Amino acid sequence: MPEVSRFYGIVILMWPNDHPPPHFHARCGSQEIAVYLDGSARGDFPVRKLKLIRKWLTLHGEELALNWSLLEHGVTPRYIEPLD
Repeated sequence: MPEVSRFYGIVILMWPNDHPPPHFHARCGSQEIAVYLDGSARGDFPVRKLKLIRKWLTLHGEELALNWSLLEHGVTPRYIEPLD
C-alpha cells in the first residue's frame, strides 16, 4: 500500500484497486481509519489527530483526487506534502 504522506505520527496511505468512493487510509500506532474525500471517516481515531487529517485534506483534496485517479489506472500515486 503506497504511503502518500506522513505527519505528526500519522501515516496516510492509498490502496491500489480499493473500493469507491474515493478515500485514503490513515494510521497512527495500531489505529486505522478510512477518510473519504468529503471529510467523512469510518473507524476509531483520536479526535485531535482526526482534526489534523481533515485540515490536511482541506489543503490537499485535489491532489488526493488525482492520486485516486492514478491508482485506478495502475499508476503509483504521488507523494503529498505533509501538514506543517
